[in-house]
Amino acid sequence: MTASGSTVARGVAERVARESYGRLVAYLGGRLGDIASAEDALATAFLTALEKWPADGVPDNPDAWLLTIARRRQLDDWRKDKVKAKSADRLALIAEELSAADEEIADRRLALMFACAHPGIDASARTPLILQTVLGLTAADIAARFLVSPRAMGQRLVRAKARIRDEKIPFLVPEKEELSHRLPPILASIYAVYTSVWMDIDRAEALGQEAIWLASVVVSLLPHEPEPKGLLALMLYTEARRSSRKAPDGAFVPLDSQDVGLWDHEQLRLAEGLLREANANGPTGRYQIEAAIQSAHVARLLSGISNWQAVVSLYDVLGRIAPSPVVTLNRSVALVRIGQADAALADIYALAGDPRMADYLPYWTARAQICADLGRRVEAAEAFTVAIGLCWSEAERRHLEEQRSKVLC
Repeated sequence: MTASGSTVARGVAERVARESYGRLVAYLGGRLGDIASAEDALATAFLTALEKWPADGVPDNPDAWLLTIARRRQLDDWRKDKVKAKSADRLALIAEELSAADEEIADRRLALMFACAHPGIDASARTPLILQTVLGLTAADIAARFLVSPRAMGQRLVRAKARIRDEKIPFLVPEKEELSHRLPPILASIYAVYTSVWMDIDRAEALGQEAIWLASVVVSLLPHEPEPKGLLALMLYTEARRSSRKAPDGAFVPLDSQDVGLWDHEQLRLAEGLLREANANGPTGRYQIEAAIQSAHVARLLSGISNWQAVVSLYDVLGRIAPSPVVTLNRSVALVRIGQADAALADIYALAGDPRMADYLPYWTARAQICADLGRRVEAAEAFTVAIGLCWSEAERRHLEEQRSKVLC
């Protein structure tokens, strides 16, 4: 085993884990209805890959190789089951799949997501379960998002997976009349997958494309539902700007400084069409309003005409539909642009008592910039320092360090 071979093998394994984890879990767990078993088998497959790939070379199809090893692990586990009668059907299913190891790996992620969002699953576990099974987030990562302890979140996830297995909840996309009732956690989870990638500009975009694909599938299943179209439009508006977020030297480029010529105008056209259709299809929801806000930003930067008052008004509507500290935070940033920096800072200070803001990077960057705009240089530098400590993107961290240097001059 060479050091370079080990490095290459680990890199490929990390890429596959990042890009294919949810697809492999959905495929492994779909026929047996056992997510925990699928996750355990896949973990064994990745460990085996790290042992064998450095010496044997990375296989031409890493996904299929991992799937074969994981299936064998599942088969071994069920063979060891003392209650043979109960596991005979599972043995037959796994053996059948092993005999067809070269088949194309069907994408069952959407079916997995609907299983996780089944009414039989506790409502508090649905979105966390989707985040773990599709995105591969750890219980600790998910716990931080939902303000509970990692132990409590871990127990919640274990119970939910056991319920899917024991109640034999099917991995199926439900009939259309059921779909709208199961949508909220699906849409929330898809957006969480997308934003987790978008916030780190150094990260590969594959997961973002998966989120867009999943939203597209939901739109095709429910063409008359406005919110899936609103969500897809929202993601396309932001995705269209991806190539302009970094300068040629790797530096982070904030929205107002981006080269609009680098934007993907075809994606923007699709987003505008989806937003129009969503608005024509029924009541206005959260994702439609957020997409409209993104549309306003695009219009301002393409036309050069300020429309910040319209952005503030849209945040006012969003605050009534789906109030949250993040909405208040984003509205405060827009308030600065219409000359209401004092009101914006008051909102920022009011949010300081919310524990969710303590390690929320956008809060500290907004606080830093608003303080800087008001000439509160010491407070701005302190906020920039906290933001730098929270930032995991090298490009954005350098940008924040530059901004802090300016207020300290």
